Amino acid sequence: MKEKQIKNPGPDHPISIQHNRARVVVSVAGRVIADTRNALALREAVYPAVQYIPRQDVDFSQLERTDHATYCPYKGDCNYYSVPAGGRKSVNAVWSYEDPFPAVSQIKGHVAFYSDRVDEIVEQLSTTRESSKSSRSNQRMGKLL
Repeated sequence: MKEKQIKNPGPDHPISIQHNRARVVVSVAGRVIADTRNALALREAVYPAVQYIPRQDVDFSQLERTDHATYCPYKGDCNYYSVPAGGRKSVNAVWSYEDPFPAVSQIKGHVAFYSDRVDEIVEQLSTTRESSKSSRSNQRMGKLL
């Protein structure tokens, strides 16, 4: 059996992880699956940023662990969850690197969602109480703030 290749981020494949100041809310079938103010935005090479959400801010009662697994030479072994309420669209919609490589160790204890397998991933920047009240209308309109 071939050994798994391990690669470190670098100039040819940069990876950065930063705290996202926005509130991040993920919903499927009208249900909030995750709601956090502690997301980590992982930016990898040319890919869009991915929001990694702390496990404690995810409603795991709405998720179902699957047997699906993948491997990333930059992050490690990856496990998946489905969101049954989302039907076929939401199979393996959630992933987690439970023991990530040292270069991305910050994402340990976090999960991420495929944007095309959930209904919404909304980022809400709130500077006042008034703007947080309007966040519901922003969610309904599907705006990314």
